[in-house]
Amino acid sequence: MFVLVVAGCQSSIPLIRTPAPAAPTPTPTPTAIHPTFRGMTYPPAGDAPCDEAKAPDDQHAAYTGNLKRVGAEDAQTVVFELCEPDVAFLAKIAAPAFGINDTEWLQNHVGANGGAPQTISTDVNGTGPYRLENWTPGTEISLARNDAYWASAADPERLIVRWDDDPRERVAEVQAGTVDGVDEVDPGGVTRVTDDVSLNLLPRAGLGTVYLGFDTTGSAFESEQVRQAIALGLDRRRIVETLLSAGSEVASHYTPCAVPHGCAGDSWYDYDPTLAKETLSAAGHPDGFDTILHYPATGGPSLPDPTAVAEEIRTELLDNLGIRVSLVAEPDETYLADLDAGAIDEMHLLGREGAYPDVSASLDPRFGANASAEFGRPLSDVTKALSAGSATADDEKREAAYARANAGIRTHVPMIPIGHVGSSTAFRADVDGAVTSPLRLEPFSRMTPGDRRQLVWLTTHEPTGLYCPDETDTVANLVCAQVVEGLYAYEAAGTQPVPSLARECSPNKGLTIWTCALRRGVTFHDGSRLDADDVVLSFAAQWDAEHPLHVGRAGDFPTFDAWFGGFLNSPRRAP
Repeated sequence: MFVLVVAGCQSSIPLIRTPAPAAPTPTPTPTAIHPTFRGMTYPPAGDAPCDEAKAPDDQHAAYTGNLKRVGAEDAQTVVFELCEPDVAFLAKIAAPAFGINDTEWLQNHVGANGGAPQTISTDVNGTGPYRLENWTPGTEISLARNDAYWASAADPERLIVRWDDDPRERVAEVQAGTVDGVDEVDPGGVTRVTDDVSLNLLPRAGLGTVYLGFDTTGSAFESEQVRQAIALGLDRRRIVETLLSAGSEVASHYTPCAVPHGCAGDSWYDYDPTLAKETLSAAGHPDGFDTILHYPATGGPSLPDPTAVAEEIRTELLDNLGIRVSLVAEPDETYLADLDAGAIDEMHLLGREGAYPDVSASLDPRFGANASAEFGRPLSDVTKALSAGSATADDEKREAAYARANAGIRTHVPMIPIGHVGSSTAFRADVDGAVTSPLRLEPFSRMTPGDRRQLVWLTTHEPTGLYCPDETDTVANLVCAQVVEGLYAYEAAGTQPVPSLARECSPNKGLTIWTCALRRGVTFHDGSRLDADDVVLSFAAQWDAEHPLHVGRAGDFPTFDAWFGGFLNSPRRAP
C-alpha cells in the first residue's frame, strides 16, 4: 500500500520521515502529438476463431478466448466484438490491468520490439491524475500531480507511497504523523487507532466470502430441512466478531453487498437455536447425527484461520443441534479441485472470492447451470434466475433476477454464507475525503491532507512492477490506478464500473458487441493525445501471445487470460 508523508510534522519518535516536498516538476506540454490516425483493427486479417470446431494448427492450441475482434471505427470510437455475450464486460475493463497506453510509448518501452529497452515495468506514461516522478527501489514511489489532467486536478501536489511489512510500525508512523494513512491495520493496531483521537479507522469491505457448504447428494444433507435447521442454528455473528479479521461483516447474502446486485432480495436467516432444534426434529433427527466437516489445512486471505472457525462450528452444532462433527483438515493442493469435482462429502468450510467485481462472477461458478459439482445437482430455479441476470445490462432487470436467485439459494441452502472478510485502514483525522476501496484502489487524488502539500500512504510491501497488464500484485494495481486509466474505472469507494477514458461503452442487445466512445482532448503525461488506436494496441498486446509487444515483467498477462478466457495464438503445449 502507499504511504503519505506530511511535510513539517514534528515528533519525538525516531521514525523515518519524508522531507518537505519541492515543487513538482511541471507536466510536459503536448509536443508529442500522435501522427495521423490509422484506424487499427485486430486481428488485422479477420476475426479470432471463436468456432470451437475449428482445429488448431501444429503450433497453436485451440482458441478458448471470448474476444473476437477489436477495432477503431474512428479516432474516438472503439468497437469490441465478442464470441459470447458478456454482461460483466464493463466490470472487467475497469481493472488496472486494462489501462490504456500510448502506442508509441509501448513500442519504445517493450524490449521485444526492435531492440527497444525493456522499461515498461518501471517507466509509466498514463493519463491519470498523477504521473510517475521517481521510484527509489526499497524506499518509496513519488507521484506528482498531473496539471494537464482531463478531469478535476488532484488536490495534493504529490502522492508518496512507502511500505513496511510490520503492522505495528505502520500504526506507529501514522500516530507519529510521519504518514497520512496506512493499510492493513492489525487487531492490536485497531485498538491503538480507535483510542487515538488524532486518527480515524476506516474499515474496508471484504469481497471474499467464508461459507459452510453441503454435499446435497447423500447422507443427512440431502434433506433441505436439515440444511435449513443448520442455517438457523449457526451463530454467524459470533464467528465473524471473534474469529475473522477487523473490518469483516456478517454475510447477508453469498455475494458481498459491495458488488452491485450482490445483496438483492431478502437477507439470510437470523440466528434462532430454538427454531433450529425444532426444524431438525421435524426432519427426523431429534437427537442430532454424526457427520464430518472438511476444511483447508492452511489459511488464506478469505479464511485466515480455518481451524479456529471449524472448531467453533463443531462446538455450535453440538450445543445447539446435537450434531456431532468430526473435523478433517484437507491438503491445500487438492482441496479446491476435490470440491469442484464433488469429491468432498458431508460438510465443508471454505473462503472464496469472485474473479472480478460482478455478481455473475460470484454466483455463476457456484450455482449456475455450468457450476462445479461442489454442492451437488444444480437448482433449476436458481440457474434460471442467473441466466436471466446475465442476459441483460439493464440494472432493474438484473436486480430482479438476482433477487430471485438469492431467494432460491436461501430456500434450498446449498451453503450458509458466514461472513465477508474485510480489513482496516487508518488515516490522520484531518485527511478530508479519506475513503477505502473494497478493491484496494483508494482514490488519493480526491483526498485533502490538512494543509500539507503531499499525501503519504504507507502500505505493506513494494510493488513488483508498474506495467499492470502483467501484474496481479495489489500494491502495483494501487499505484497503477493513480497513473494509468482504462476506458472505465471503479467508483471511488465501491465496485461499480463508471466511465473514465470512455464517455460511454454501450452494448448491443445480445451483449456481444460493445461500442466505446472516447473522451476528446485527453493527453498522456508525455503530451501525446489519446485516440482509438491506443486502445486497440493496448488490448492487442495482451490478447495475442505472438504479438511483438506481448512482453512484460513476466509476460504472463494473467488477468486478461483469466477474465477473457485465453490468448490468441497460444502455443500448443507438449503432451
